[in-house]
Amino acid sequence: MIRIVIAEDQRMLRGALGTLLDLEEDFEVVGQAEHGEEALRLVRELKPDICLMDIEMPIKSGLDVAEELRRQGVDCKVMILTTFARPGYFERALKAEVHGYLLKDGSIEELAESIRSVMQGKRIFDSELIINTYQEENPLTEREQEVLQLAAEGYTSKEIARQLFLSAGTVRNYMSEALQKLDAKNKIEAIAFAREKGWL
Repeated sequence: MIRIVIAEDQRMLRGALGTLLDLEEDFEVVGQAEHGEEALRLVRELKPDICLMDIEMPIKSGLDVAEELRRQGVDCKVMILTTFARPGYFERALKAEVHGYLLKDGSIEELAESIRSVMQGKRIFDSELIINTYQEENPLTEREQEVLQLAAEGYTSKEIARQLFLSAGTVRNYMSEALQKLDAKNKIEAIAFAREKGWL
């Protein structure tokens, strides 16, 4: 029996997924979470084989959870199920070593087969995501992403400099580079664009 936890913030979709997957003879949905923090707790407590995870959830995103589970060496295969075919998200998912990354527009039969394939040791990625990733690579360096991310969280240049152990001038340089690469007029525009692409 394949034991599954579903993490999805939309209650109706979460319930429908749980009901449909439970109908499969070899599946058992053992837990359902509405945000990332709850998903982490359920995976630790219930020790499922698979965690089906949405990306954009409150408190912690699906990618945050996948990264944390990998860091902690938790033995649960993470499959991302999302409406977003953003290259940056896919890159993060690959780094977090997720076992599957599928778009929500597939059928329940396809999802069930993907789960079984993952349990057999395969990794399943939607072809549209792979194509998008090759078409558009993230131009930002890791440091530029860090600076933009902290700016997005509301930190000033001085605060960012303190957090990253850099001078305020160096932080301004990173921000200026990021604006140039993203062809953005200001910090707000750069953050919005990077988020849209899934680079933050």
